[in-house]
Amino acid sequence: MNIYFKHFARRLPLGLVSFFSVLLLAACTVPRQPVAKVAAPVDQWQAPLPHEGQIRALRDWWQAQEDPALLRLQDAAQQASPNLQQALALIAQARASSSAAGATMLPQVNAGAAASRGENQVGMGAMSTVGVSVQASWEIDLVGANKVLRDGARAQLQASQAQWHEARVSLAAEVAHAYFGARACQALADNDRRISHSFEESLRFSGQLLSAGLVPSTQVSLARAALADARARLAQQSAQCDMGVKALVALTALPESQVRSLIAPSEVPLLESPVFAVSSIPAQTLAQRPDVFAAEREVYKASALVAGAQAQQWPRLTLSGSVAPTQFSMAGADNYLTTWSLGPLALAVPVFDAGQRLANIDAAKSNFESKVATYQARVRHAVREVEESLLQLQLNDARSEQAQYSLASMEQVFKSAQARMRQGMLSGLELEEARRGWYGAQSLVVGLQWERRRAWVALYRAAGGGWDRAQAEQGPDSVLVPESDPKAN
Repeated sequence: MNIYFKHFARRLPLGLVSFFSVLLLAACTVPRQPVAKVAAPVDQWQAPLPHEGQIRALRDWWQAQEDPALLRLQDAAQQASPNLQQALALIAQARASSSAAGATMLPQVNAGAAASRGENQVGMGAMSTVGVSVQASWEIDLVGANKVLRDGARAQLQASQAQWHEARVSLAAEVAHAYFGARACQALADNDRRISHSFEESLRFSGQLLSAGLVPSTQVSLARAALADARARLAQQSAQCDMGVKALVALTALPESQVRSLIAPSEVPLLESPVFAVSSIPAQTLAQRPDVFAAEREVYKASALVAGAQAQQWPRLTLSGSVAPTQFSMAGADNYLTTWSLGPLALAVPVFDAGQRLANIDAAKSNFESKVATYQARVRHAVREVEESLLQLQLNDARSEQAQYSLASMEQVFKSAQARMRQGMLSGLELEEARRGWYGAQSLVVGLQWERRRAWVALYRAAGGGWDRAQAEQGPDSVLVPESDPKAN
């Protein structure tokens, strides 16, 4: 229920006193946005940072791969992704909402026109009336509620833009995972094919030895079983390669034949993933993550909604006015009349709503607390992603070093076996066993190279993918404060 106070000349003194009293009350009770205490991220990363090779900026990292096939797949995926299209649509919606929220702070003007002709009195003839009118109304933002809601809409626009960048970064990482995985899968399948052929040779040698009576029949049975197992692993690896191709086709919407040509082995080997710097201070790294920034903007919007709900408890002041020129034509004579009005200046004061406004405030506060919790969880998840990527790189470095020693040793063993075979000092079975040991070491190295690229891609995504919060449109300040800040409530 609302009580409207209007100013009439005959009650001007008492009306002015009442009017300014309400204004003074409103000025003393301006709703405030809540702020929240948040725990700062850890002071430093617990996992060691990678510092090696040529440091590349994250924004140039994909180009630094110097792989045209990867860039072609990235571009195709960006064009085909429904997630990016949805993110762009959300940006458009948020921009429209921001414009609408800003418009509430300005006067609203409408124009109209009317024409009529008729005979109102007998014998007076027909009369024509043509008129236009302009009406204006303006809700004066007494307690700053419209400004707060406008800032909340701007924060939502920033969040939508950051979420679009997050979608791009995630998609780029997903395509790179699939591409590097497909390339590694082909190398592993080729190695499994060579291993399978080696088991075929072992079976042939076992059959010759069985015919000569030098080995029991169980030796041949074991060779057949080993060959069957090798062929099964080859079939599984080939199926995984096909599934990797299907994943790239789905991501890029390119024909499968084109995808297969892009990931086909070439004479130019894959380069080692270039290194980029990661700040030793987690807060600086996390500030470059678009998803963390978007979560913080969501908190600001929720805070603005709390202030907006509180503002519904306070008076609302509106001012109206109109101008209406009119032409009257009757019996060949034209008359002109212009009417205008300024007012009423109306003040609406909430009196009773059965607790609806208080319930809306409680709901808005609960939503604000939920957004703060979501932000804190997002920060913790971001820290975890970076730490896990750093640990994976550290583990990969240690394993790769040992894998290279193993590969060099197995290659030496195989070459020694070849030399002894030529001298008649080694059987074909022993040679094939040494060959398979060498192939197995090669597979281990290829697998670790793939894991290393995957870890760098994961770290690229965890570190924000080259997004800079300075790219975001200018918006209101954060309502999140450190736990030690006395402003937090």
